[in-house]
Amino acid sequence: MSLHGLGRPLAPQLLSIDSTDAYERGRQRGLRLGDSLETGIGIYQRLFAGAGIDLRVVQANAESAIIATEAWSPALAAELRGTADASGQQLWKIAALNARTEILSGASGASGTKPGECSTIVSTRASPVGAQTWDWHDELAGCWHLQHVQGAPHSFVGLTEHGILSKIGINDAGVGIMLNILGHQSDRADGVPVHLVGARVLAEAGTLEEALQILQTAPVSTSSAITVLTPDAAVTVELNPTGSQVVQPRNGMLLHTNHFLDGGLGQGEKPGLYDPDSQLRLGMLLERTRVAPLPTVAADLVPYLVSRPGDVAELCCVPAPGATLGDRWATLATITLDAAARTMTVSAGSPLAAVDENAPVTTLVAG
Repeated sequence: MSLHGLGRPLAPQLLSIDSTDAYERGRQRGLRLGDSLETGIGIYQRLFAGAGIDLRVVQANAESAIIATEAWSPALAAELRGTADASGQQLWKIAALNARTEILSGASGASGTKPGECSTIVSTRASPVGAQTWDWHDELAGCWHLQHVQGAPHSFVGLTEHGILSKIGINDAGVGIMLNILGHQSDRADGVPVHLVGARVLAEAGTLEEALQILQTAPVSTSSAITVLTPDAAVTVELNPTGSQVVQPRNGMLLHTNHFLDGGLGQGEKPGLYDPDSQLRLGMLLERTRVAPLPTVAADLVPYLVSRPGDVAELCCVPAPGATLGDRWATLATITLDAAARTMTVSAGSPLAAVDENAPVTTLVAG
């Protein structure tokens, strides 16, 4: 059943993974996900095909991602192998899930060409807190889970898709990450997948400086904005294949959607991929934050992400009537992070559902 169920969204599955051996962490992941991995792989293969990407190209891209990851982080490569072996899936299929952003950057079809539409808001007026939407294909509403991972240098909690090692989360040092995908004309699929870059931040970074070191030296091949929260500070790191830039808070906040804020990195941004939607969503957030200083409690940021019919932009993403696979965009989850408390909350569905006091909310504590 979809996490959306037939009415109120259901609480997502929680995976507990615990081993100091990376391969064993992957093995536990593969065993506990079971047949749901097969479902997600099948949906992604249909998405890739709808985006005009031949399955042979998908496999070649995935194998390139394995090679790049092995050279950059043998532990992450071992974890991928463990997941594949325990689930009975071919390694390249697990790698393709982790590299789905990179693979979809080569989309040429009429559908499935947009990598996602997430919106992020962070208050830095006190110890940083943040909230974001995770917008993705509605067909994958039942193919994600929460996780509590122990055994790496830092334990962490997070939200991720089945078979993908990490996405959004926070670790026991209070280092948290949020993710917005961007698009650049130089994007390609032969580097370390951005989802694995985020996984390494959560598993290894104990400070903002350590997180920046990982992000700014990662050999990525597609564009993204990774917002890093720590108990003392928060920044957004914009990445593309040509380099990286750190975006600092302004007026006690960080806001990000799906276009570059750094003018230099934004040279060569893919035209028509997100505009004007991304700029409209950012404008909506800016307008809302002009009313009063941002709150310093994570849950109080969620209403900023609510949108309703008639608003100038969709911060809450709902599939259009009649939309088919590749175009059925939905807000699958609403997430908050509190760096000082090392906590994360997740509500299945949109911020509109999350602000309902009766909505199920899962709270995870790293440690």
